[in-house]
Amino acid sequence: MSCFASALPATSLWPLSPSPAPAPAPAETAFPSDAKPVTKARTMQDDLSRKQDDELIARTQAGEAAAFDELVVKYSPRLYGLVYNMTSNHEDTNDLMQDIWSKAYRSIAGFRGKSSFYTWIHSIGVNMTINFLKKRGRRYTLSLDDIDSNVQHDKEFIELTATSTPVREADLSELQKRLNEAMQKLSHDHRAVVTMFDIQGMPHAEIAKILGISEGTVRSRLFYAHRQLQNFLTEFHS
Repeated sequence: MSCFASALPATSLWPLSPSPAPAPAPAETAFPSDAKPVTKARTMQDDLSRKQDDELIARTQAGEAAAFDELVVKYSPRLYGLVYNMTSNHEDTNDLMQDIWSKAYRSIAGFRGKSSFYTWIHSIGVNMTINFLKKRGRRYTLSLDDIDSNVQHDKEFIELTATSTPVREADLSELQKRLNEAMQKLSHDHRAVVTMFDIQGMPHAEIAKILGISEGTVRSRLFYAHRQLQNFLTEFHS
């Protein structure tokens, strides 16, 4: 029996196995100038992935729940990274992952392929996470024990750790805290675009599809969010 389908009546659908929660996908840079260019090989790979997804979706719609499990396994690591970088809380992320995949399972019968499954599931994930953050109605106070591992790829983070000294280690902890606090000060919508673009490396066009906005709006939100983050961090850098 399908591991996802068999768990549907239960209160916990996520994680599907006892393995540790996947870590958020690492960012290559803090604020890349743009997403990676689309190459012919990448386009072919995307086409193959979408064809495989279409087959799994058709099997799921025909009643084969195990096919849906394959979609869950394929997209959960990246989706987990997206949700976690918006909530900065593993417990909230686990709960949201359960809700997101439950909604997707209930809704997949109506999926008609107007967008890719990747775009569809990320749209569900982003919208449900933003709604959750609005309902939570408060800024989450970060613990240094729950620091986002992506900061380890930040340029200044690397520079600070080049030589290990008590002073540098203290600066490092402070930088980690400030970066995460700065992210939490952004509005939910701005945090979403920063997470998708800067941390997950999504192109503007894909973010626009997921959020249902224009590419121009994506760029303007990124510009504003980057400026806000820089302002939040000015005191630490000075």
